[in-house]
Amino acid sequence: MVHIINPNIKYWLAIVRTPGIGSNTLLRLLNHYELSEIFSAPQSNLSALGLSEKIIQAIHNPDWALIEQDLAWLNQNQNYALTLEDAAYPAQLKEISNPPPVLFVKGNPALLAQPQIAIVGSRNPSTIGTKIAIEFSQALAMTGLTITSGMALGIDAASHQGAINVNGQTIAVAGTGLDRVYPACHKHLATQIVEQGALVSEFPPGTSAKANHFPRRNRIISGLCMGLLVVEAAQESGSLITARLALEQNREVFAIPGSIHNPLARGCNALIRQGAKLVETVEDIFEELGQYNQLPIKNRVESIQTGLDLEQQNLLKLIDYNPTTVDTLVLESGWSVEIISSMLLVLELQGYIATASGGSYFRI
Repeated sequence: MVHIINPNIKYWLAIVRTPGIGSNTLLRLLNHYELSEIFSAPQSNLSALGLSEKIIQAIHNPDWALIEQDLAWLNQNQNYALTLEDAAYPAQLKEISNPPPVLFVKGNPALLAQPQIAIVGSRNPSTIGTKIAIEFSQALAMTGLTITSGMALGIDAASHQGAINVNGQTIAVAGTGLDRVYPACHKHLATQIVEQGALVSEFPPGTSAKANHFPRRNRIISGLCMGLLVVEAAQESGSLITARLALEQNREVFAIPGSIHNPLARGCNALIRQGAKLVETVEDIFEELGQYNQLPIKNRVESIQTGLDLEQQNLLKLIDYNPTTVDTLVLESGWSVEIISSMLLVLELQGYIATASGGSYFRI
């Protein structure tokens, strides 16, 4: 993509760095002034538009040295800024009630206009939840959909990784400036995301992580996507905030159901009670996506593969999607521990089952 910088970009950057001015206030100002004129508008006029004296002082005194640093960041390879007046600004996001005036992008900005599915969930998921996030992300990415998430620990990271695993495209929306990575342990993941997609933020370079940044980030995740899938979420999970925003933005919301005994399933089960689409397979998502429901699913997994012999298939049928003990398998199959252990190893190596705590196994 040709690196073209908007000639008004320094004024957009100045607006972004003016405390108290969001998209709604900016749009109100643009109804009366050209962007560059806002910074010299008379105090009385700005006051008549409802701006406080503190905000007006900030407008009249931009930190141009800091904005020069932003411009230097934009001149680096793979760094971009999309403003509300740019044709490349994603149309989906422009539809929401408070779109970010500027989107900072590291990677491929054209990807933001592509059809996306967001996947979010717990920062402390179960082993099963992580597997589900990876598998759904892989399957969706292989149809050509872009996987969007927030690069947080847990389900977010698993979702990005699933897309990367199959050379798919993925977008991470950050709650910091893009000159830093949060959490820091995801530096390698962030590098992979830039190579196969994009990092996105409404926060200018140098912005550190703050608690109030992440709800703002969540509205971008939901605003960019056609639909949002929640894999695991406790009742007080931040993922439920993203789901609520998605509903307000008229996006499809999907949720993976779970056991009534699993605290990480309670948020998803609550979403389903409130009208979210219950999802068990990728096909369930495509049923709700209109013109996209005919996209080929390249890695559909049959319940039993021909690579297993009959005894291995029969053992697999005895393994539940919840943890199953070896003692239970011995009791139900009649085979010895040695025979079962040998077959379990084969099933695990071929990706049909995974280990759980206490020496149990579950089907995936």
